[in-house]
Amino acid sequence: MSHPRTATRLVAVAAAALTAVAVSLPAAQAAPRASTLRHEAPRDLEIGTAVWGQRDLLDYDRKNPTEFQRILAAEFSSITPENDMKWAEIHPEPDVYDFSGADAVVAFAKANNMEVRGHTLLWHSQNPEWVTQAAATWTCDEARAVLEDHIRTVVGRYAGEIYEWDVANEIFQDDWDAGGVRLRTEANPFLAACADDPVALIGDAFRWAHEADPQAVLFLNDYNAEGINTKTNAYYALAQELLADGVPLGGMGSQGHLSLQYGFDDTIQENFERFAALGLKVAVTEADVRMPLGEDGEPTAEQIALQAERYDAMLEACLNVAACTSFTVWGFDDERSWVPFVFPEGYATIMTGDFEKKPAYDALLETLTNATPGISPRTPPGLNR
Repeated sequence: MSHPRTATRLVAVAAAALTAVAVSLPAAQAAPRASTLRHEAPRDLEIGTAVWGQRDLLDYDRKNPTEFQRILAAEFSSITPENDMKWAEIHPEPDVYDFSGADAVVAFAKANNMEVRGHTLLWHSQNPEWVTQAAATWTCDEARAVLEDHIRTVVGRYAGEIYEWDVANEIFQDDWDAGGVRLRTEANPFLAACADDPVALIGDAFRWAHEADPQAVLFLNDYNAEGINTKTNAYYALAQELLADGVPLGGMGSQGHLSLQYGFDDTIQENFERFAALGLKVAVTEADVRMPLGEDGEPTAEQIALQAERYDAMLEACLNVAACTSFTVWGFDDERSWVPFVFPEGYATIMTGDFEKKPAYDALLETLTNATPGISPRTPPGLNR
C-alpha cells in the first residue's frame, strides 16, 4: 500500500525514493491473484470437474504436482470420480472392493480443500461381469441384497466426505418408438430383477444411502434432462412419487452432455425451477459440448463461438436458480475427454489437450466473475438475465 508524502520530503529525497521504489516494490507487493473458475464462483456454488483417480491422482505429490493436478486444484472446488466409484472399478468381484482410485480422489480433494460428488450407485452400464452374469438368475430379494450391501459399503466408507451422491443414474430409457421414456427394467440388472416394482427398489437405494451417510444430498441424474421434455416430465413425476413416500431424495442432476449437431433447449432454468419448487437441489453434473470436426480435426470459428454460448447458457441457468448447488464439467481438457471414444465428435471440453483455455472457459469465467458473491442471483419470472 502506498503512503502520502509531503512535497518537502519528496524534493529532498527524490533520487533515493525512486531508487528505493524500483528495488523494493516487487518484493513488497504480492503478485495479483490469478482469476480462476473456483476463485470467481459465488460461495454457494461448487465448480467441479470429472477426474480419473487411478489415472491422474495416484502419483499426487503436493509439493511437486503435475500440471494437470495444479490446474485441477486451482480451477475447481469439486471433483467427481469419472469412473473410480462405478461398480466395475470399485466392486470388481462379489467379495472384493477396490477403493484405490476413489481414495485417491478423496485424498486429493482433502489436500486442496475441495468437495467430492459421488458417482454412481445404481446404473445400467459399467457393471462388472459377475453382476451381469448373475443378474440373469437373480430374484428380486437377491438383487436387493447385493445392491444394499454395495451402497452401504461404498457410501459408508466415505460418510462425511462426499457432499452429493448420484444415487440413481440414467434409470429412464429413451423410447422413441413409443414416443416417450420408460424405466430401464431390461438393461439395468437390479431393476430387471425387481421389474414388478422398480420404483420401490429405487426408493430403497436412496434410503440405504441416506442411512449410510445422512449428510450427503442424494440425486437422480440423467442425460437429455436439461430442459422440460418427456424425460424430465417422467423424472418430475417420479420425484413427486418418491417424496410422497418419504424417500430422502435431495436433488435432480442434469448431465449437460450437448452436441452442436442438435438445437439448444432454452427451458433449462424453467426446468430447474420446477424441481426446486419440490424442495430439491438441482445441478449441472457432467457438462461438455461436443461437435463434428472436419478432416483436419479442427473446429470452425463458428463452432468455437457456439460452444462457448452453450456452456455459458447452462451456467447462467444454474446461477439463476438458488437451488443449483454445483456446476460440473465432464473433464476439463480434450486429452482426457471421453467424447472421441464414444462419438464421432470432439473438442468437447473447456481446454485443449495442452491446457490452452478455450473461449468456452473465458465465457464461464466472465459469467462467474459477474455473479453475485455469496449467493447466486435469481432472475424474476419472465425476465432474462
